[in-house]
Amino acid sequence: MCAIAGICNSTNEKIDTQVLERMIGIVRHRGPDGWGIHSDVGIGLANARLSIIDLSRGQQPMHNEDRTLWITFNGEIFNYLELRKELLSRGHVFATHSDTETILHLYEEHGEDCIRDLNGQWALAIWDAVARKLFLSRDRLGVRPLFYAKAGDNLIFGSEIKSIFANPDIPRELDLAALDQIFTFWSTLPPRTIFKGICELPPGQSLTFKAGQIEVRPYWQLDFSTDIALSENDAIEQLTELLTDATRIRLRSDVPVGAYLSGGLDSTIVTALINKFAGRRLRTFSIGFAASDFDESPYQKQAIDFLDTTHDQVNCGHQDVADDFPNVIWHTEKPILRAAPAPMYQLSKLVHDNGYKVVLTGEGADEIFGGYDIFKEAKIRRFWAAQPHSIARARLLRRLYPYQDNLQKQPDAYLQRFFQASPQDLSSAVFSHLPRWELTSRLKVFFSDEVRSELRGYDAVTELYNQLPTDYFRWHTFCQAQYLETMYLLPGYILSSQGDRVALAHAVEARHPFLDYRLVEFAGKISPHLKMKVLNEKYILKRAFGDLLPPAILQRPKQPYRAPDGRSFFAGVGAKYVQTLLAPERIEADGIFDSCAVSKLVNKFRTGRAIGVKDDMAIVGILSTQLVIDQFISRFRQGGSLWTEPRQSYAVS
Repeated sequence: MCAIAGICNSTNEKIDTQVLERMIGIVRHRGPDGWGIHSDVGIGLANARLSIIDLSRGQQPMHNEDRTLWITFNGEIFNYLELRKELLSRGHVFATHSDTETILHLYEEHGEDCIRDLNGQWALAIWDAVARKLFLSRDRLGVRPLFYAKAGDNLIFGSEIKSIFANPDIPRELDLAALDQIFTFWSTLPPRTIFKGICELPPGQSLTFKAGQIEVRPYWQLDFSTDIALSENDAIEQLTELLTDATRIRLRSDVPVGAYLSGGLDSTIVTALINKFAGRRLRTFSIGFAASDFDESPYQKQAIDFLDTTHDQVNCGHQDVADDFPNVIWHTEKPILRAAPAPMYQLSKLVHDNGYKVVLTGEGADEIFGGYDIFKEAKIRRFWAAQPHSIARARLLRRLYPYQDNLQKQPDAYLQRFFQASPQDLSSAVFSHLPRWELTSRLKVFFSDEVRSELRGYDAVTELYNQLPTDYFRWHTFCQAQYLETMYLLPGYILSSQGDRVALAHAVEARHPFLDYRLVEFAGKISPHLKMKVLNEKYILKRAFGDLLPPAILQRPKQPYRAPDGRSFFAGVGAKYVQTLLAPERIEADGIFDSCAVSKLVNKFRTGRAIGVKDDMAIVGILSTQLVIDQFISRFRQGGSLWTEPRQSYAVS
């Protein structure tokens, strides 16, 4: 795992190595084991390396035999051994045993189509000196980030936006439409980012820059159009083979591999499968919370005892969230609406401090096998829409969210309005997500008059709607909901703010067996009824792997990962940055939020009167936006967060 950065120009000028050094130096947290730069006429590539495979000879940027191809690569190609064997049979000569070199030789064979053969997670840049073009690519599900910007004749790219900002030619300004998207969907819609002029390469897409022109095109698309007629037993057999192999190849590493073990179904299955291949006792890691409504330690203990792992846990409280939050935003590089990435940041530090660089996780299972409550919710709402005045059907929603105390107290009429279960709503192609987006959009009441005026006429849902593939409108409604989760929230928040960014902040690479593209494609083709039978989520997954799990894990009710939110910033002694950034004069100066509305919200938290998800999301969203403005626009610096000392800082040597 690494950080990549670079500059390509169409004027054939030599790239300034000092600029490349600044670009890669600011992201050395992603790759502290070594760094390298290649600068030539028209091209400059940089890499900071986290050495995992071929520890001694995998330095980057890497070139082929005649130096006509150069690559800087962030990620892992899990099927590189099979690809290498095939390439050797065709006469290719390798100088290393790294997966990076495999990509170079594959490019020699197939050009830009080489990525179709890759099974892995990546963000990469290849400079083709003969064709005088730069090729960028991002993995199918968006596990690894990749950003770019056009500045005059230059294309500037990097694993993180801060690398691009290290270039003095790039302005730093919020994109208000992107902010509106975050306050609707929890994430931006690629290619938008929170900053004007900075683009995110969408998952499953590639970019070519040649003669000053940018061409972006998809090479892979999540598809639910084919429903294969499999019996339940045949589907279980194929699922077992695919997930087992996906786990096996993700254990390829020249350093020890651990696992996150949350106590939920997905991470426990992954841990159980690792035990089939591990030649030693597996090391696992988890988060514990003092508050019982967040804590899953009892389930974690049952999984640990059953699977016989060596386990470490980080315990997270309100003050821990507040203390680390500025660093979290420095790494997420965008506003967030929940504080959940902060405990994940602490978890990756625990992994790093124990000498591990690689962990396997259970991310992706809920999206591809229908595990989230939002899928059940949509099913209940469709059921309810047929009899909108039914009292019994409202009770189903209360049973769905037993951990939401505020929801339990609401009258049926409120539930009817909030969950939009009318026959008219059924016609919406995004029916499943209407309540979530409506709730999040209510946070825009805190926007200032100037921001509201600027956004007048803009509709984030319309922009998303226009991105949907044509086939989407023919898919089963369950699959439509899966698509929205998998292609937007998963890469935009879960794998990003809650995944790659906080893991690589401490030089930890996360690998996700459930996101093996073979498994994702298989899950897209099987019947929705095998994913959710009535309201039994991830039905086929439980059937396939139930024998590997302790009964308590298999039978436990679904509990989403949650963490302390708004109260964290007002508990105990508090944090100086909270008072500074939420002060009325600061809110007015930055101009994004209404200072009176923010002051009332702050007072609700200080007096213990804040309740419900809306208040929590509002304070986290406002505070994180203020931190983004402060750290990236007002006072951007090379060394990290201005409010807390970075866990590690690196100087470019």
